[in-house]
Amino acid sequence: MSLFTTYVSSASNCPSTPCGKIVELAKAFAATLSKDQLRDLNQKYSRRNAVNWSNFPQASLGRRGRRGLRLGTLTTVQWAALNALLAAATGSSKNNGYDEIQQILNADDYLRDHGGGQDYGRENFYVAFLGTPSDSGTWELQFGGHHLAVANTYAGGVLAGATPSFRGIEPFTAFEYNGVSNQPQQLAHRAFAALLGSFGDDQLAAARLRGKYRDILLGPGKDGSFPLTPVGVRGSALREDQRTLLLAAIGTYVGSIDDNNAARILAGYERELDSTYVGYSGSTSLSRPRDYIRIDGPSVWIEFSMRSGIIFSDPHPHAVWRDKITDYGGIAP
Repeated sequence: MSLFTTYVSSASNCPSTPCGKIVELAKAFAATLSKDQLRDLNQKYSRRNAVNWSNFPQASLGRRGRRGLRLGTLTTVQWAALNALLAAATGSSKNNGYDEIQQILNADDYLRDHGGGQDYGRENFYVAFLGTPSDSGTWELQFGGHHLAVANTYAGGVLAGATPSFRGIEPFTAFEYNGVSNQPQQLAHRAFAALLGSFGDDQLAAARLRGKYRDILLGPGKDGSFPLTPVGVRGSALREDQRTLLLAAIGTYVGSIDDNNAARILAGYERELDSTYVGYSGSTSLSRPRDYIRIDGPSVWIEFSMRSGIIFSDPHPHAVWRDKITDYGGIAP
């Protein structure tokens, strides 16, 4: 039996709710840590700490970098316990959720080994517990590094919010690392391209945004800056097959959280599809720098932006999923 399987099995007697399992796995991970590691892991549940996430490498963030436990300090046993926790908190589908996280970690190792240097690599990712994991209080599982931010907030035993959720990848084309083929974010890219590809000329004209977008609008430090008036083509103007494509695109991001909660949240977004807008800029292939698409609903906000390469010459995506109601759990820390 692998270490990963051992830690998953250790939670078999915990409460049946997803949050209960996550609390038990969070405690199991903490139990593997030294006193110094626990001091880094356990952070105050505060707005200052909750909003302190980024998609940049830690070395570029200066004194106000990520708080928490640096993954480069983990042993094999500790890694297995952390992976069991992440697997429970995130989705189970291929190229999404937990699998996507592992591919993003592989990508950063790949960047480190192919010209990026020691500022890249999974050892420079961080995990933090903001508050104490429990089924009664409020706490946040914060995990991230370059091109990744997970911010699951739990309150009273339920997932109160799973955003802001950032995903990015370089290289964007499929690559091999340690014998594994990696292609995260291509699932989302194909979903967005299929949606735009289904639009007729009138719909494309309605969806085209003014201006050009070099990056996402609501990245780190841009909390609450949603446009006051949605623009683009409205969901109520889409055919049924196009609404299916729109929901599928949303699902590629909502699927980053555990399957039960993803189904619940996606059902809520589906009820709001009539009032959800799609806008884009650049080419409909979403393959060139400054190609951009966003989904703007009463609750959901998703952006996908193609950026120029940093380590490699090919463009790569940045994407963010936010919820206008439940960002940071909808609770002001």
